[in-house]
Amino acid sequence: MEAIEHPPIFRLPGIPDHVTYTWLVMIILAGLTFVASRHLQLVPRGLQNFLEVVLEQFQQMIDDVMGPEGRRYLPLIATLGLFILTSNLNTNAACALVVFIAYHWIGVRKQGLIPYLKHFAGPVPLALKPLMFVIEIISHLARPLSLTLRLFGNMVGGHILLAVIFLLMGLDGLIGWALSGSVAGAIIGGIGGLVTIVFTVGFLYPLKILVAFLQAFIFVMLTMLYISGAIEESEHHSEQHSGHH
Repeated sequence: MEAIEHPPIFRLPGIPDHVTYTWLVMIILAGLTFVASRHLQLVPRGLQNFLEVVLEQFQQMIDDVMGPEGRRYLPLIATLGLFILTSNLNTNAACALVVFIAYHWIGVRKQGLIPYLKHFAGPVPLALKPLMFVIEIISHLARPLSLTLRLFGNMVGGHILLAVIFLLMGLDGLIGWALSGSVAGAIIGGIGGLVTIVFTVGFLYPLKILVAFLQAFIFVMLTMLYISGAIEESEHHSEQHSGHH
């Protein structure tokens, strides 16, 4: 990738590029939040109005998937969604591990450690509970891997496609051919370069933006489903406990 991809606009000595840009995204999001909330108004305008609309969309999704009980997790879910949407991610595993730890922590807090571990065995006969427990553990361990690879594959796939197009279009490709001085190069290279530019700007970039929105939406949706699963297990356990009494 580094051989054909354009280098970052700026670098900090001794700091990996993805860490630098993670900090940059964090600073931008924190700065926007600070500016929008510095002078809150009853009738929002400008940046405050825009961010309130964004948060209302997150809240609506939470209500649809998790119910009112899920609103307390709005800061976690909205932060993940906005961070993924605005980042050129190389921190996929970190986001996935945050989700993995968070929803298990929520489940343990809701039920207690032992009851939470018991639900991994599922409603099966006693002889099958050890097998079911192992299967569930493997299933849960696969979740952060799935979240990581989904983000990685879609984002890197788009980068590779753009990098290849830029390589074909550069001074060693169509544009270089168009500037070579030959008539065939000027015609074929010029037309090919122009078509490639229009295709990239008019189709590939909007497609990448759409993919970014979809990946953020899918990641947020899966996060809500995982947390919702932990909450529902807690409510189910509470109902069973009340029924026994």
